[in-house]
Amino acid sequence: MTRQPIPAEAPEGASPGPRPIDLPGVSALGRFGLRLNASLGALAIFFLHAAARMLHWKQIPEIVHQIYFIGAKSASIVALVGFFTGMVLGLQLVYVMNKFGAVGFLGTAVALSLIRELGPVLTAIMITARAGSAMAAEIGIQRISEQIDALQTMRIDPLGFLVSPRLAAGLVSFPILTAIFDLIGILGGYVSGVILLGANAGSYLYRIDESVDWSDVRGGFIKSLVFAGIVITICCFQGFFTHLRTDSHGSKSVSLSTTSAVVLSCVWILIADYVVTSFLL
Repeated sequence: MTRQPIPAEAPEGASPGPRPIDLPGVSALGRFGLRLNASLGALAIFFLHAAARMLHWKQIPEIVHQIYFIGAKSASIVALVGFFTGMVLGLQLVYVMNKFGAVGFLGTAVALSLIRELGPVLTAIMITARAGSAMAAEIGIQRISEQIDALQTMRIDPLGFLVSPRLAAGLVSFPILTAIFDLIGILGGYVSGVILLGANAGSYLYRIDESVDWSDVRGGFIKSLVFAGIVITICCFQGFFTHLRTDSHGSKSVSLSTTSAVVLSCVWILIADYVVTSFLL
């Protein structure tokens, strides 16, 4: 039997060493930071694995189907929200600019607000609410019904089969829907500001043509691509690993995973919007 070493006793009269300070707040913050770091790492690995399997020719039919589901079926709600967003912008900006005698710049304010900021953000949130939640629920049901386990048994890569086509379709659909949102929103600003409130139509259109640059459009498309990666990755991740939730199981875990997917996607859309904007300005 191995003898355990006897710890040496401190010399008599020696002062004891410093005691560790127990700060519950710091410990909780550290645990939160570790969990956040682990979650972001898992999301990054999940995204990279799905992206690496994205451009396989056998996935083209499924990619086309997902473009229809994510893009075409979301176009109506995106156009509706874009139109009324533009109308609200036109109404509010005419009221504000009247105080400064700058109603002639209404077209500039509406177009740049939509193209640079509101278009990509609101489009991503609308797609998250309609298509992202459905993706999380669908993959979550496939997980708890062991369909994903069956794919692995048949030596079919679940990420390449389920996630990669959705990621490719999101990267195609988000910029197109963002462009639709911007155009319909500018039309809504015209209806509200020019037709209803009497601003000058020529000045509205001229200011749009003069002030909007390709760099503004490019920045909006870059944001839409970033948001596409965030939304598809988070929604598919939540559904794919719904069986690992510790707060529930079965059908309830699917509902909680769907809720988490929508909430987390919206939060990270806003965080990514600030980060990307700080680099583009």
